Amino acid sequence: MAEKQQTRVAEAEPPAREPALPTPAWTPASASRRRTDVAASTVASQIIVAVAVVLTICYFAKLVLVTLLVSILLAYVLDPVVSFLEEIKIVRPVGAALALLLLGAILYATLYFGYSKGVEFLEQLPKYSSEIKRTLVHFRHQAQKLQQSAQQVLPGNEDGKKPVKVDQQPDWSDVVGKYVGTVGEVLLAVSFVPFLVFFMLTWQDHARAATVMLFSMENRNTAYVTLGRISEMVRGFITGNVVIGLFTSVLSVAIFWMLHLPYFYFLGFISGFLSIVPYLGVVLAVIPPLAAGFDTLHGPQFITIIVTVLALHVFAINVLYPKLIGKRLQLNPLAVTIALLLWGWLWGAMGLILAVPITAAMKIIFDNVDSLRAYGAWLGE
Repeated sequence: MAEKQQTRVAEAEPPAREPALPTPAWTPASASRRRTDVAASTVASQIIVAVAVVLTICYFAKLVLVTLLVSILLAYVLDPVVSFLEEIKIVRPVGAALALLLLGAILYATLYFGYSKGVEFLEQLPKYSSEIKRTLVHFRHQAQKLQQSAQQVLPGNEDGKKPVKVDQQPDWSDVVGKYVGTVGEVLLAVSFVPFLVFFMLTWQDHARAATVMLFSMENRNTAYVTLGRISEMVRGFITGNVVIGLFTSVLSVAIFWMLHLPYFYFLGFISGFLSIVPYLGVVLAVIPPLAAGFDTLHGPQFITIIVTVLALHVFAINVLYPKLIGKRLQLNPLAVTIALLLWGWLWGAMGLILAVPITAAMKIIFDNVDSLRAYGAWLGE
């Protein structure tokens, strides 16, 4: 009887539960780790938002920013001239005005010479018309053959009717208004460049000192050093590009003269300076000599021009550029390529020209700010 009661009591008892896993105890280290993770995610979010805001401003303020950056580059170009005039007892404002007049005279002479040679080249175009027409007719026949082949392969309409294509005529008033507005904005921005360059040259020391004073006392030395390094980088960038452009131009002029290319002296300098444009330079540099020698040159001479331009471009970018400019920029090829893609998308052709100095200036800033040094290391070699 007692055994039966013990059996019932045993059956009535609930099954034993598995012991629960112990919850991790709170420790100062775990709390600190959680705060660090939250702070890191917050900083990452702030960086993403800041980059998006900066890119938006760069996109919509394209004309203003490009005008300012071009003015800064021109001020660095003219600064040695103004400093030289200052050494011979010419006050800086007068020296800046004289430097701007000299730059204007050089630009006017270049444009006048280029315009006159361009007009002479256009006057010679009728001699090339037969060869141009022959080439165009050849391509037209090839296009017609491709079109006929495509019509034979693609299924036609079942009812045999041909589709009628309706072209909508553009509203010329909107087109003209759009382009006139764009040209007007560009001319307005260009008109500010001489004044900006003049005041940048005359108020250079004041602007630098005032910029340093914007920072707190413990960061002013870092700001001063950063501005100095950016100035040295910009001067080296401009000087290196001028030297490389002159080197490739002189060699191009000599080779075009040996090939008896018309206007070899004019085309050589254009091709030489276009060759230093990153990535697109080799394509831009080969167009002027090929167009000028379209009717006077033959197969081997065309190949010589293409090989010459390609060789000069490769030598300039891979040998001269690293030696004269690369040490000051200290950018890796991946960073340069991404910068060209980004700034070219934002600002077009001017973005391709300004991409390298902008990226190099960003790297200098990153290298001098403790919290951003990792980004500077990523951009560096």
